[in-house]
Amino acid sequence: MEYSFFMSIFKFIDFIALEKKGSIHTQKAYKKNLEEFKAFLEETFNHKNLNKAIYPEIRNWIVCLIEKGNSTRTVNRKLSVLRSYYKFLLHIGVIDMSPMQKHQPLKTSKKIAMPFSEEEIKQVLKEENFTPDFLGMLQRTLIALLYFTGMRRSELINLKQNSYDQKATVLKVLGKRNKERIIPILPEMEALLNTYFNVKNKALLTNAEFLLTTEKGEKLSQYFVYKTVNDHFKKVSTKLKKSPHMIRHSFATHLLDRGADLNSIKELLGHSSIASTQVYTHSSLSQIKSIYEKTHPRGKNKS
Repeated sequence: MEYSFFMSIFKFIDFIALEKKGSIHTQKAYKKNLEEFKAFLEETFNHKNLNKAIYPEIRNWIVCLIEKGNSTRTVNRKLSVLRSYYKFLLHIGVIDMSPMQKHQPLKTSKKIAMPFSEEEIKQVLKEENFTPDFLGMLQRTLIALLYFTGMRRSELINLKQNSYDQKATVLKVLGKRNKERIIPILPEMEALLNTYFNVKNKALLTNAEFLLTTEKGEKLSQYFVYKTVNDHFKKVSTKLKKSPHMIRHSFATHLLDRGADLNSIKELLGHSSIASTQVYTHSSLSQIKSIYEKTHPRGKNKS
């Protein structure tokens, strides 16, 4: 079956959107990635037919990407898009064999990001660190929700007013690929949410669609959430990364440190695979080592 480049791209992006539930951002990134490779083929090998590309051409692209200063992680991400594209073409019968069939991802050095400590979380959530108005209450609730639930930034932003079941004290979170999970709300978080709702009611925002909103009842931006987290953690932490994801990382690590099993953490985080959750075991190794050395009969400080 013969398809033009544009028809192949159209069908592939349609597949990513409908079958894989890829976001608009993902669809645009995939399309841009493939157009970038097409431009490389045209400039380097004087042809622009992705469907007939061979692996030596792809290998040349890899070298070109590295020479331009792309990180190994970025190169692997671009090649992952190519792999998915050719796998799709193989599935619909456009090609007989994928040029990415024998490709192995480039090896990356594993960087373990250090989570916030329990003390840093405790310090940042103190009431006196926030202004006594709507904005202060919003920011404190925002940071607390990220830590008490382990939600992703996008999940937090998209929480609807009815996502919180006050009677059952649970939060319904819509994760990746529209997969819903239920997260129980602890008493401390429940009290904070109730205070936030009172402030929200006084601001006449009871009809707002989203749970967390600006003073005008508008949906929060990605930047607002990031800046809120970054600004407040700057006051208590010297760690390089101070992002919403680091709070999620801290949530999982602290649960693991206190004995929670990986499967429970996996469900709370909304991971589809336990492999995604296992990354948090690395940041807990220092804690495990410390406990081991203190408690083993032949450990440090033992006579």
